[in-house]
Amino acid sequence: MSPGCPWRRWMARALQLAALAEGRTSPNPLVGALVLDTGGQLVGEGFHARAGEAHAEVGALAQAGERARGGTLIVTLEPCCHHGRTPPCSEAVLAAGIARVVLAMADPNPRVAGGGIARLRAAGLEVIEGVMEAEARRLNRPFLHRIATGRPLGILKWAMSLDGRTALPNGVSQWISGPGAREWVHRLRARCDAVIVGGGTVRADDPLLTSRGRRSPEPLRVVLSRGLDLPEKARLWDPAPAPTLLVHGPEAPQDRRERFDRLGVERLALQACEPAALAIALAERGCNRVLWECGPELAAAALRQDCVQQLAAVIAPKLLGGHAARTALADLGLESLEGGWSLRDAAIGWLGPDLLWQGAVDRGPALSAAPDAADPP
Repeated sequence: MSPGCPWRRWMARALQLAALAEGRTSPNPLVGALVLDTGGQLVGEGFHARAGEAHAEVGALAQAGERARGGTLIVTLEPCCHHGRTPPCSEAVLAAGIARVVLAMADPNPRVAGGGIARLRAAGLEVIEGVMEAEARRLNRPFLHRIATGRPLGILKWAMSLDGRTALPNGVSQWISGPGAREWVHRLRARCDAVIVGGGTVRADDPLLTSRGRRSPEPLRVVLSRGLDLPEKARLWDPAPAPTLLVHGPEAPQDRRERFDRLGVERLALQACEPAALAIALAERGCNRVLWECGPELAAAALRQDCVQQLAAVIAPKLLGGHAARTALADLGLESLEGGWSLRDAAIGWLGPDLLWQGAVDRGPALSAAPDAADPP
């Protein structure tokens, strides 16, 4: 759709509305909508605030009331045509007497996949597609990734010193980055459905892994541990701040399984206790986007198994040194520089004195950098 399209400014507003619910709609996408009356005046707005609650179109139409009749609905995603936790939005659009629907993109969910558009056109409505589609796809990249691959979009995050260390040789790692970076991480967690660590992180750091109240409910905390060699006391076992899912392999001893059952921690046994199997399981739970905040072995495995699509690296202006000091990634099995991962659409920003480098992870040529972007991916 050309930049001169008369619907762009309204669609930009609908996308702003959709983004208000970021981190709270999974497994659903982010959707915003607004209604213009027959004279082109804005008479209703809405966005999908949370899974199970009214969809964006329903909220906008309710606000518009009778002024919606004969008017235009601007919506960032094709109205659904199936019964789920809420009734079909396409039927609500028809009942409101809307004459024209302007869409950013079709819904790739197999339960919709053009059915909503076909229903509207069959009823005689004018349907305009593709207005700011690239922006809408970017906003809903986690949802689109899960629908296309059966896995959530994964973000790998770490903090390290200027000489590439994530901990001292004695294992001390708190705090490498400053308060501004930690605040940013809390906001990043609030945009994710789950935060994943391995057993080593639990043993070394006893993390809390919450957004510190920036999201309600808090993201699911996930611990991946083949044999459940974990401390009996840890902040993650307390369900009050946030739920925790303990994922293990078939080799986990029965007595350790029973120990965590007594603590009331939810367990999930996987036949293959690997990042790829965990990603599939989390997608089945409705996770669109997950954050890997793990140690070097698990981080490298997540990369190798294509569970990481974005990287966020915080680089602190500190030198830690040490031959045995820990780095962010374990061995990736590379034998040449050409086979490595790189960043594309990379962006650089500042979090106080700390540098933030983030972008899309790709196995390909060198990165292309874009300036000044310190918002969570």
